[in-house]
Amino acid sequence: MPIRAAVIGTGAISRGQHLPSLAALGNLVEVVAVADVNEESARSTAEEFGIPAVYPDIHALLAAEKPDLVTLATPPIAHKEAAIAALDAGAWVLSEKPPTLSLAEYDEIAAHEGENGPYASYIFQHRFGSAAVRLRELIANGALGRPLVARCDTLWYRDPAYFAVPWRGKWATEGGGPTMGHGIHQLDMLMSLLGEWTDVSAVMSTLARETDTEDVSMASVRFASGAMCSITNSLLSPRETSHVRIDFERATVEVEHLYGYDNSHWTWTPAPGVPADEAASWLPDDDVSSDSHTPQFAQLVDSMHRGERPIASGDDGRRIMELAAGMYKSALKGRSVARDELSPGDPFYASMAGSDPEDATARIHAGTIRSARPETAHA
Repeated sequence: MPIRAAVIGTGAISRGQHLPSLAALGNLVEVVAVADVNEESARSTAEEFGIPAVYPDIHALLAAEKPDLVTLATPPIAHKEAAIAALDAGAWVLSEKPPTLSLAEYDEIAAHEGENGPYASYIFQHRFGSAAVRLRELIANGALGRPLVARCDTLWYRDPAYFAVPWRGKWATEGGGPTMGHGIHQLDMLMSLLGEWTDVSAVMSTLARETDTEDVSMASVRFASGAMCSITNSLLSPRETSHVRIDFERATVEVEHLYGYDNSHWTWTPAPGVPADEAASWLPDDDVSSDSHTPQFAQLVDSMHRGERPIASGDDGRRIMELAAGMYKSALKGRSVARDELSPGDPFYASMAGSDPEDATARIHAGTIRSARPETAHA
């Protein structure tokens, strides 16, 4: 029996990624319905993809169709309510990024998961390209030695018209700026490679766009392994690029692309003294790109059949939310932030803007945020 899937939201990401990725799974999945508040968009999408049913909202869809899987291709503000409704109806969830607007919302969704499913997971497709998969294997078996120094840059360009969409660039509807909505893909891949982070120091500003949140952020992150990483997220960079570089004891491995990579975007540089035949053995055998959601959709369907928690869910999906919260807290408090600070009761657990979004906007706009002090102090 194929998995009965439904897609919530019929905008560009749905038509460009969710529905083609589900179709690529063939007989494993049957898309039974779509829902969107825009009836015209929903009906035209259903017609284009041969989907039999259209609904105005997720609640009507769940009641009528009882799907096994719900994918969320909606703005961030809609993720929490839809994910909880789907889980309560017994459906697994795969949601667009950012997962939610806050750590509190993430944990609220998780509380509706079952012990053996259904689970909520989140789309971070850069983990699934073959080069990243191979690099994780090499890190796990120690072939490259310890990770030491890293860079993670998401340097994109969004013109002023981009922010005219009502929900963009607002704490209440997008959760944050490029730290949340753009650099999050690269950061998630980085953490899937380097593991747990311990503390972060960050600065942010709004330099050129009409937005309540930042349009650029920079940070220094320390990982539990001892590795250190610099991070830049920008929406002001005319020559756009996405770049991750990790210097290990025995190699430098880096990828540079824009919105998706294949093996040709990766460079593997062995340290002096590493035999050429050994360095050649590091390269991946397959060439699976990261510019499609299909590999992650396939992994989710396999997890559903096995009754296992999928990748990028639970604690594995939560790390990126913790790091984003840590970056916002560090920038707005002007000091280094330890990961263990971000627990219930902390203002940045409840909101990326802390307890006062208007003050957060004013501080970022006024340029009053300065370099974080190296010590860690608890607020």
